Amino acid sequence: MNELKKYFPIFQKNPKIVYLDSGASAQKLQSVIDAMDDFYTQTYANIHRGLYKWSEVSSEMYDAVREKVAKFIGAKSPSEIVFTRGTTDAINLLAGSYSKLLMAGDEVIVSELEHHSNMLPWKNLENEKGVRVKFLPVLGDGNFDYAWLKQNVGERTKLVCVSGQSNVIGIKNNIPEIVKIAHQVGAKVLIDGAQLTVHSAVNVSRDDIDFYAFSGHKIYGPTGIGVLYGKLDLLKQMPPYQLGGDMVESVSFDNVVFKEPPSKFEAGTPPIAEVVGLGVAVDFLMNIGMDNVEREGAELTSYAIQRLSKIDGVHIISGKDSNSIVSFYIDGISSFDVGTLLGSRGICVRVGKHCAEPLHHRFGIDSSIRLSFGIYNDETDVDRFIEELEKVLLLLR
Repeated sequence: MNELKKYFPIFQKNPKIVYLDSGASAQKLQSVIDAMDDFYTQTYANIHRGLYKWSEVSSEMYDAVREKVAKFIGAKSPSEIVFTRGTTDAINLLAGSYSKLLMAGDEVIVSELEHHSNMLPWKNLENEKGVRVKFLPVLGDGNFDYAWLKQNVGERTKLVCVSGQSNVIGIKNNIPEIVKIAHQVGAKVLIDGAQLTVHSAVNVSRDDIDFYAFSGHKIYGPTGIGVLYGKLDLLKQMPPYQLGGDMVESVSFDNVVFKEPPSKFEAGTPPIAEVVGLGVAVDFLMNIGMDNVEREGAELTSYAIQRLSKIDGVHIISGKDSNSIVSFYIDGISSFDVGTLLGSRGICVRVGKHCAEPLHHRFGIDSSIRLSFGIYNDETDVDRFIEELEKVLLLLR
């Protein structure tokens, strides 16, 4: 899919850079940049307030993106789409709001492979409300221990909060199985889709997902914008997370009436231009076809694993079913030294614990080196990475 690089201006200005850190944040489409620039210079105004043309146009553009996003992830209604600042903000919104419906002794299950953003908000509820957090184990191959999940969900389990795809090992988890097990005991399911959304087709209605979160900056859109999907009946039950303008029907000294979802979760002036940019990124991916994106990503991942496995001392912790993410470590060599030297040679990778420290402890390692691919990467990028990695290892060994 190398021809797609032409749509990303950063590669036109930096043709020698090999960017393999899209799992942290993807590069931006020229069309996204242009759309936001046009919005700011031609029609910008606050939304849902003014009775003049700029405000009306801005409101129409904003609301149209909500419909696009609903279609993109298979939601039944645009009213199930809440705009947030990102995946982290979306999960904190859910934790802060849904926790009002929980009691001491209720249980939330998260997994050992979670990004800290889908772990810390729930752990915080232990201190605040006495909610018990249980950890779904990860097997040696990186997959969830589904037998454990079946045995440990019960009547006190209220939420199962897991990643759709690991940000460290790239494994795509079995969402239908997770939902089936959780729903048998009446528990709700949150899927952290930060990595999954950019690599695979998602259909929250088909898979009966209760809550789903993802970020715009990982799908080639702007920073500062994300989405929380929630089934409409669940969103209606939840109290607002933040309070302010444009999320109320009426306010008096004696009473407040909140708007229906999603408005009651979007207090204050929203990131309007970022929403516009998000819509353009969604259009781009839908035009390519997420099935095509997933297939190309799987093929490139397989190629990278094949090339890496031939280097002495390399231990790959991603599996054969990983997509677009390959993590590894090297016997006796600091991941940080490797990452620093690769960076000096124009190869951009991520090193460290990738905001998933417990998973690294599970595998008995201090850190790893991560390659994460975008739609602009191809085999020539992997070849260049391997070439430079071999040179770096000659210096470090």
